Amino acid sequence: MPENFDLIVIGTGPGGYICAIRAAQLGRKVAVVEKRATHGGTCLNVGCIPSKALLHASELYEEAGNGLGDMGIDVEPGLNLKKMMAFKDEAVEGNIQGVAFLLKKNKITTFQGVGRIAAPGRVEVTSGDGAVTDLKAGSIVIATGSDVTALPGVEIDEKRVLSSKGALELHKVPKKMIVVGGGVIGLELGSVWRRLGAEVSVVEYMDRITPEMDQEVSRQFQRILTKQGMKFMLGHKVTGVETTTRSARVTIEPSKGGEHQTLSAGRALIAIGRQPSTDGLGLEDLGVRLDNRGRVMVDENFSTNVPGIYAIGDVIAGPMLAHKAGDEGVAVAEILSGQAGHVNYDVIPNVIYTYPEVASVGQTEEQLKEAGIAYNKGKFPFTANARAKVNHQTEGFVKVLADKATDRILGVHIIGPDAGTMIAEAAVIMEFGGSSEDLARTCHAHPTLTEAVREAALAVDKRPLHM
Repeated sequence: MPENFDLIVIGTGPGGYICAIRAAQLGRKVAVVEKRATHGGTCLNVGCIPSKALLHASELYEEAGNGLGDMGIDVEPGLNLKKMMAFKDEAVEGNIQGVAFLLKKNKITTFQGVGRIAAPGRVEVTSGDGAVTDLKAGSIVIATGSDVTALPGVEIDEKRVLSSKGALELHKVPKKMIVVGGGVIGLELGSVWRRLGAEVSVVEYMDRITPEMDQEVSRQFQRILTKQGMKFMLGHKVTGVETTTRSARVTIEPSKGGEHQTLSAGRALIAIGRQPSTDGLGLEDLGVRLDNRGRVMVDENFSTNVPGIYAIGDVIAGPMLAHKAGDEGVAVAEILSGQAGHVNYDVIPNVIYTYPEVASVGQTEEQLKEAGIAYNKGKFPFTANARAKVNHQTEGFVKVLADKATDRILGVHIIGPDAGTMIAEAAVIMEFGGSSEDLARTCHAHPTLTEAVREAALAVDKRPLHM
């Protein structure tokens, strides 16, 4: 007989495992189904966590070789890539074990295998040896995340042509790397290998990198990365990739048409985005509606058109971010328990973990203009921040956008040191509907980088104190 649960969550990435934990906290009997051998999804296994480990390690390596001498610290660093990869793997393993512990602590039953929704309220789990386990539940949450988007006609062999997964597992620094895609993943991983010694060229279809970012930030970001040594081929598309035993040859041409050229490198990283992972779930047989991008369509309660089936995270519309999926997991668990779960999609921060970091929350100037919203802007450079000067971290700025009529903060954009941490302050004040005046009158410790956030808020009213 099938084992009965209140809730079955398919997928234990940042959306799925958090959904399961919150439901268990609320007294539900919960099971999770995970096709990987380990929990944590793409984020913990081959995404957020391993990439941040390599970003951190490579940043310290570059600083030791180039930045410490000015402080009177003489170092000649040597690269032990095998040990750096072990450091990365240790970080991944620790986080994976942490998720497994949390699931066990909250008395969540785990099933390893491929989950398929056989009918509303029924999930079949096929394990690696082919055995099938039947499960029943009042509610099913799809949290299966996303997969790498392939480039048509290009085979990712993880040897010469890499996905983000392959780019996290190289055993040798390539002399040259071509990154196809000027978005978050391509720039983060490209910056890792550039720091470790590779010559990195980025090919981007659009006429600028990070096209969804505030344009002023995007331009400054590219200038900084170029200064660091990255090369950019903007407004170009890839028409083919050929590999040999020694290289990848990437043929490109202008996005609007024109003469083609061929670039050659030891490795080519395909980083043009991600797509929802729904294959094998049985959604077509169930009649679950998908949109034209393959995303599961849900209502404001994360419910699909089939009663009892819900979806969160990368498989539904919205930014493909771990913290967005986690918030949705909490929300749907609370909704299923009779509470008022909610996600404020206007206040979801986004961070690029290069150096310097880039972080944003809320709307860009371009979005406000398109919507016809009148706004005031305050901007403050890190060159005028005392802590940034002391640390020799003066590249970048903070920008605050506030409604012209009400002064309510509509967006904050930061490019600079530790931007990913500083954006939390902006998210909190925006969640409470705060104004630039509220932020400007909040006392900030001195000397800190966060004083630049306050100064940008002061600049909205044209009264910065240090510029």
